[in-house]
Amino acid sequence: MMQLAMDASFPLSLPRTVALVGLMGAGKSAIGKRLAVRLGLPFVDADDEIERAAGCTISEFFEKYGEQEFRAGERRVIARLLDQPPLVLSTGGGAYIDNETRALMRTKAITVWLRAELDVLFDRVKKRTHRPLLRQGDPREILDRLMQQRYPIYAEADLIVESTAQPADRTTEQVIDALRAHLQVQPAGTGP
Repeated sequence: MMQLAMDASFPLSLPRTVALVGLMGAGKSAIGKRLAVRLGLPFVDADDEIERAAGCTISEFFEKYGEQEFRAGERRVIARLLDQPPLVLSTGGGAYIDNETRALMRTKAITVWLRAELDVLFDRVKKRTHRPLLRQGDPREILDRLMQQRYPIYAEADLIVESTAQPADRTTEQVIDALRAHLQVQPAGTGP
C-alpha cells in the first residue's frame, strides 16, 4: 500500500480545501484552475465570489467602502467557501494577511503559498488595470513593498511552491508533488 501512495499516478484524496495564497501575479488563478482539473475538484476564485456577493467589482468596492470593509466581506466569503466540501480556492493577495482569515484558512484548508520573485510578478501584472493597490503609485515599487510586508506572513502557509516564469502546467505539477508529500506526512483526518 505504501508503494501505491508514493506512485506519482496514484490519485490524491484531499481531506480539506486547497487554498492558494500569494501576491497578485503569483498565478493563483492560472495554477488553481489547472490544479482543480487534475484533482477532480471544483475551482473557486474568492475574488469572483466577493464580486458576486457585493454586486460590484473589487475596484468599485475598494473605492466605495475602503480596504477594511473589503477585508471583512472577503473574510465572510472565504469562511462560507471553507465550509463547503473540498475544492481548490484561489484567494486575493491580501486575504491571508488578515489575521482572522489566515486562522480560518489554517484550520479548514491546506494552504499553498505560490512564491514568486519581483520580476515575475511585475511581468505578469504590468499590463493589467484592475488591481486597486497598483493604482496608488509605481506598480513595481508597490509590489516590492507588498513583498516585504507580506512574504513573512505567506511563509506561514502549509506548503511553499515557487511560481517562476516556467509554464503553469509545470508549477501545477510541483503543487501536486508538494500536496502528495504533505499528505504522506499528515494522513487524512489529522490536523496541522
